[in-house]
Amino acid sequence: MCKIIAVANQKGGVGKTTTTSNLGIGLAKQGKKVLLIDADAQGSLTASLGFTEPDKLEVTLANVLEKVINDEEIEPDYGILKHDEGIDLMPGNIELSGLEVSLVNVMSRELVLRTYIGQIKERYDYILIDCMPSLGMITINALACADSILIPVQAAYLPVKGLEQLIKTIGKVKRQINPALKIAGILLTMVDARTNYARDITALLVENYGQAVRIFKNSIPMSVRAAEISAEGVSIYKHDPKGKVADAYQSLTGEVLADE
Repeated sequence: MCKIIAVANQKGGVGKTTTTSNLGIGLAKQGKKVLLIDADAQGSLTASLGFTEPDKLEVTLANVLEKVINDEEIEPDYGILKHDEGIDLMPGNIELSGLEVSLVNVMSRELVLRTYIGQIKERYDYILIDCMPSLGMITINALACADSILIPVQAAYLPVKGLEQLIKTIGKVKRQINPALKIAGILLTMVDARTNYARDITALLVENYGQAVRIFKNSIPMSVRAAEISAEGVSIYKHDPKGKVADAYQSLTGEVLADE
């Protein structure tokens, strides 16, 4: 059974891409077959995995979704890139923003990504979707086909406040399109554990959402080493295997696997 997890937050800069790549590679290190999908027009996930010019790639998620819209056949490996840390990647780039606009006129427009994933999911144990920082049509597509959503939130006041809108949208998708959708949990990122501020934010999160939504035990600490990895094209496990961030992502991987 393949598990599909959307990594989503309509606010940018909260660690979505870093979480998608390191959780994905963490799962692959535990022997799971993993596909990462870059559903963000900025192509950050694609670039951070070493494919440094996403806009020059011949086939990306935009081409795949166009084929679905036009009812064309898709080869199982079409467009999929291999990363040497054991994961597959369906890259994304700027063409997704054009596709987002044209999706408005497509029949069953929320289900285009679900149709594609339905064709390939039996080859994987986990599919992780890195969503764009908006609640646009591509993100709705990701929520429409996901089993669960992992929400990375920066340990700061405004990002925590912004969660309300996201949780409302999730509720709407659940009611109207994907009744099976659930929230896997909220993951605190960029936590500076030395400050009272980070502790206050954690308390605020637990107070406001703790009853309704799981908050992962493991949070991701603030770290310069973690910021460097997107330039290296490798995961934190290769870049700084003994560091606290690698530790934190390993523990998060364990929490996600415990849900099986």
